[in-house]
Amino acid sequence: MLKTPLIILNGFLGAGKTTLLKSLLYKLRDQKVKLAVIVNDMSELDVDGVIIANTELVSKTRLNFVSISATSISSEQGIARLDEALNNLHSEFQPDLLLLETSGSSHPAPLLRYFRQHNTVVLKGFLTLADAVMLRDDYRSGEALVEGFQRHMAQGTQGVENLLAEQIMLSSKLLLTKTDRLSASAVQKIAHHLHPLNPYIDIMATQWGEVDLAMLTSLPAYNFHLVAQLLDEMELMRQGRADASAESEDYTLETRVIDDKRPFHPQRLWDTCQQFLGKGVHRSKGFFWMASRDDLALLWNQAAGSINLEFVSYWKAGVLAHVDSGLMAEERLRLEQQVAKQCSRFGDRRCRLTVIGEGAGVAEFTEALKRSFCTEAEISHWQQGGVFNDPWPQRIARLKAK
Repeated sequence: MLKTPLIILNGFLGAGKTTLLKSLLYKLRDQKVKLAVIVNDMSELDVDGVIIANTELVSKTRLNFVSISATSISSEQGIARLDEALNNLHSEFQPDLLLLETSGSSHPAPLLRYFRQHNTVVLKGFLTLADAVMLRDDYRSGEALVEGFQRHMAQGTQGVENLLAEQIMLSSKLLLTKTDRLSASAVQKIAHHLHPLNPYIDIMATQWGEVDLAMLTSLPAYNFHLVAQLLDEMELMRQGRADASAESEDYTLETRVIDDKRPFHPQRLWDTCQQFLGKGVHRSKGFFWMASRDDLALLWNQAAGSINLEFVSYWKAGVLAHVDSGLMAEERLRLEQQVAKQCSRFGDRRCRLTVIGEGAGVAEFTEALKRSFCTEAEISHWQQGGVFNDPWPQRIARLKAK
């Protein structure tokens, strides 16, 4: 029986996996490939799954899309859910190609062990995406990443550097993302520092999720023989850590969820981002609204010290608030009925964000975000048509935190 080819998009938090996946979906649609997609999000909000589903190129109703949220796909629970998803896709849809986007916290070794002798899937590419700007700013163009990984290995400890290094060491191709924001020499410097982690792979620079589709679809089968010894050594180290004392210095990534119907105060939200981004907060994402732009549904997309705020659509309640919206009477009535079902004084508007990072940094940033919501007095001011100071660019765009 022919096995279904699988390409895995792996990489650290905010490296651009979802952007690349969206680009591939549109390109493969034009090629008329019978495609199935699995997306993993460690947060219960499943932001990445919502973004991919909104492309309308794959969906659960079409039986070609599965979202695995609230867990890391490399955990025992995640592997079990992945196995179930693959069985269902194989029996109900029978795709020509599978794409799997992992969460940024996923460890590659358990996934590779799972796929090494899979009955229905053949792994064709294990692509690791690495944020070139983050490597330049936070890891001295990758040199400090290698040093940190070596230090942890010598001390028998775990850190974020271990996860980043392992994702590169076990990949079949490394994609340096966001290279449009760096010079060619800066990109070459990063590639030079990272190459010793995996001298067998190509390192490619990419931006905005643009890759050569022909290159991806012609990838050879993943070379499990090449990494067999490394996988065995990682398993021995994992077992050793499981038997270690409670004094282990292993790192943990924490996830916090913010779910609030109130709008953000634009100035306080700006100040919070300027103060906290890049301080232990590796990733935050979700959907939100601000009192100064109360008709816009916005996508929050932050990685390390940078944040993208993108327009997604209009809130139904925001459209209804405009007397000149151009709605016909029956359209307005239908929207009013839909908004009335939301059981909120703000209609369908709400803020839902997930914050991922280490320890105190996540807690501090989450609490600061909660303080950035409008107070009751400010909500009354907004409801009466009051104006708020809004320092955000008129065209929502990338913000680089100070």
